[in-house]
Amino acid sequence: MNSRFEEEKKIKKFKYFNLLFNISIKECERRVKMDSKFIGRWAFIIGLAFAVIASFLTEYETTVPLVLFVLGLVVGFLNISEKNSNKFLLATIVLLIGGIASMSAVAMSGIVGVLINYLTAILRSFVAFVGAAALVVAIKVIFETSKK
Repeated sequence: MNSRFEEEKKIKKFKYFNLLFNISIKECERRVKMDSKFIGRWAFIIGLAFAVIASFLTEYETTVPLVLFVLGLVVGFLNISEKNSNKFLLATIVLLIGGIASMSAVAMSGIVGVLINYLTAILRSFVAFVGAAALVVAIKVIFETSKK
């Protein structure tokens, strides 16, 4: 009788431990998801600000695109969900085509100046940032599509 009582006690401990273990794993997954969204949002904001500021930094022309590319990769991995991936990819295509078309129109008009040079540099920086995020999102969409 004593051994059966001890066995039931062990089973209760195991169930209690298993319940705590499952709760802690779910809590960890929730916190990691929250942290990754937080990091992704800040990477996006920093990337946008850096894309604008970097267009004025002419002495760092080689490192700026690399930093923007890495920030774009972080945003693509952490910030763009599967639900929003199609909208993001469509917006990226429109941004790229619209930006190139508008810069071509400005160049054809013959307007040349410091402002146009800065706008072109901002667009170039923004394309490096958003293009990297779009690359990651497109690869994620391809993998998700191939799973189905």
